[in-house]
Amino acid sequence: MQEWIIAMLVISVLLVLRDMAKVFFRGRSFLKAEQPAEEKNPQKEKVERYAASFRKLADSFYGLPYRKDYLSNGQVDGIIRETCDEICSHCYQREICWGTQSQEMYRGSERMIRSMEEGNQEKIQETKSDWMSVCSRFSQYYETLGNSYMRERQKLIWDNRMIESRLAVAQQLQEMSRIMDMVAEDLYDISIADPQLMTELQKILRKRHIVVKQVWVMDKVEGRREIFLTMRARSGQCISVNEVAQLLSQEFGTPMAAAGGRRIVNGEYHTVHFVEDVSYQVLYGVAKLTKEMEKVSGDNYICRQEEAGRFVMCLSDGMGSGVEACRESEEVVELLEQFLESGFTQETAAKMVNSALVMKGQEGIFSTVDICAVDLYTGICNFLKAGASATFIKRDHWVEAISSESLAAGLIQQVDFETSSRKLYHGDYLIMMTDGVLDALPAMREEETMKEIIMDIHEETPKEMSRGILERVLGYSDYCARDDMTVLVAGMWKK
Repeated sequence: MQEWIIAMLVISVLLVLRDMAKVFFRGRSFLKAEQPAEEKNPQKEKVERYAASFRKLADSFYGLPYRKDYLSNGQVDGIIRETCDEICSHCYQREICWGTQSQEMYRGSERMIRSMEEGNQEKIQETKSDWMSVCSRFSQYYETLGNSYMRERQKLIWDNRMIESRLAVAQQLQEMSRIMDMVAEDLYDISIADPQLMTELQKILRKRHIVVKQVWVMDKVEGRREIFLTMRARSGQCISVNEVAQLLSQEFGTPMAAAGGRRIVNGEYHTVHFVEDVSYQVLYGVAKLTKEMEKVSGDNYICRQEEAGRFVMCLSDGMGSGVEACRESEEVVELLEQFLESGFTQETAAKMVNSALVMKGQEGIFSTVDICAVDLYTGICNFLKAGASATFIKRDHWVEAISSESLAAGLIQQVDFETSSRKLYHGDYLIMMTDGVLDALPAMREEETMKEIIMDIHEETPKEMSRGILERVLGYSDYCARDDMTVLVAGMWKK
């Protein structure tokens, strides 16, 4: 199943890359041609057809039977018939039990099976008592009935696992379809700049010894402009990309910034992507402490700013402590980083990571998932939690806790991830932590005590704040770390 999932994802990526290559290497002349407003790009339509195929395939998976929590009436009937054939076929009372009293025998057997299914020991004992007085071979009948029930129950569990794996594949196919639609919109909605704008930019950049060969413009749905400049420097000079971004900012009256890794414009033509600059900047700091007698922490985290103007923090606490816990949480954050970077939504990325952990089939292996993703244009922060400790927001003279009661990733296939959103402002702090931190505080008052600690912190830099919080928490546990502790703090400031 896992190999099939990987194969489908690889095929998807190859299809997208193929069409991207066609546009940039063979189809560049198409962009230069005037295109009627009502005529769609044929390459865009092709990618959209790929996306529609994946959606249709996902829908076919969703249309199959869903998981069952209880045996069907047919399965119960099969268990009773199988038990009767094995135990009652040679019994001298068969004609009585399954003749004149067949309905009572069937209902009693069904009641016994349903009691086993519910795990209701009181009902099981009650049914046993009723049968012992009427059945001379009750012990053998009950044992065989129980064995047949367990076989059907195990089959039901495996069928549910297959169904859950199928649903995981359907979710991934659907998300791949969404990403392909998004790629089609972004890639093929690029239009060549009008001659007046191109002439103006060429004139401005020529003064800085930059030759502009081509200009493309893409206006996003959110109203943010994106510019692609194919340019080079003259006379063997090297000009900073940031200097070009400043010139574009003056021209458009909007702060612009370079997206991607290129920092210098040299003598060779390169296409550089510029986007409207974000409204906020984020600084973060972390303080960690490993559990006493352990050499490696089971906590792992990532903090990264994405090109789309989103700052993401992921924190994961592996089961237990030590090397195994570290390996599990490290795998979680690395997978989350890759999926989020590829364009998957937070919830889908978390579901895919959860599916990977469940499919590994190692009993008792799980990790918490804690994600904070901040839109640096709007200040909206989206939270996603699975088994994670509370996250705190500090603003001026108050602190808010965002809690979760969901299960950790890797325990069951269908995890209900808890999500929420908050608007952040200039000077706000996000404070994430693993359960080892809160568990060190007084029982039943962990969050209230943590709010008091955060309010008592007067340090302004995230690094100093995280250290200050951890030091105060240790004071409640005699400065002994009974579990891995990690405090991650991020501060938001207007640019």
